[in-house]
Amino acid sequence: MAAPTTPAPYVLILIDLVTGRGHPQAAILEGTTLADSGISGIGARVSQGDFVRLVANAHRLTGDPALGLRLGERLNLSAHAVLGQAFMTCQDLAEVIELFMRYYHLLSPALELEYEVTDRECVITTVAIPDPDLEVFGFELMSAAMRNTLRGLLGREELVLELEFPYAAPAHEGEYRALFGEHVHFDRPRGRIRFDRALLRTRLPSSNPALRALYEQECTRLLQDLESDASVAEQTLRLLRKLEGQYPQMPQLARMLNMSPRTYRRRLAREGESFQALLDRVRVEHATRHLTQTRLPLSTIAYMVGFNDPSNFRRAFRRWTGRSPAEVRAGG
Repeated sequence: MAAPTTPAPYVLILIDLVTGRGHPQAAILEGTTLADSGISGIGARVSQGDFVRLVANAHRLTGDPALGLRLGERLNLSAHAVLGQAFMTCQDLAEVIELFMRYYHLLSPALELEYEVTDRECVITTVAIPDPDLEVFGFELMSAAMRNTLRGLLGREELVLELEFPYAAPAHEGEYRALFGEHVHFDRPRGRIRFDRALLRTRLPSSNPALRALYEQECTRLLQDLESDASVAEQTLRLLRKLEGQYPQMPQLARMLNMSPRTYRRRLAREGESFQALLDRVRVEHATRHLTQTRLPLSTIAYMVGFNDPSNFRRAFRRWTGRSPAEVRAGG
């Protein structure tokens, strides 16, 4: 079963960023499956393991802590391949966002987003990122790429986005403000991108309904291919992260994946996983986020991750992580 992957254009642009600073291509490819073949061995997508190593190599070679921002700035409509082409055929920005929310897994299969439109603004919230080791890089990449893509679609050099990041301001905070202006906020519970709802009505000059239908058909086909390759464990994690606070029982989740409980258990076992282990992994993610990024009482956090008794939650959390909730909250 395939693990999460990254589109090849993103990888090629990252490699170009590094080699453009005078570093040999072999140095950035070191330790990846591309080390022997070079970039000629890159297919349509690159494995998550290779991408993580490429990013680590790029940081080491360049010494640039803002590399995620640099890469995001280079991700224009053509870098998003068929989805970028589909964006250009939309009638207005509302259609673009609708299309993005339907097919963003083509850009990052393990990314999980939520979208909300209020009276005044549109809010895209990050529920989960593909790899915790790339948290800062991932949020920088997504925010800069979103800004660059929207500017290209709307034909606006000046575009105000309110950006929230779920981590403390990094040492290179000035790079954020140089790129995004003063609309940047750190230490927030979730990563969020906000923009004025009025932008949704912006008409796109390249609108073409017939072409959009064709591109959307291709997006649907590509997404089906991608999802059919995803492991059952990955599909399970994806669903559990979306259903925070409403975790289903195993038989219910199996039905959501169009499997019988027996088939679901067998396929997970073949992958060396179990439903309970995956559920506990997601509970740890959610509990840790609440402990470190909110001041919610322990009893509330326990209830939110499926425990009626805080003492049972404390014992389970220590079993999962080797630390108590109090130690995690204190940063110990």
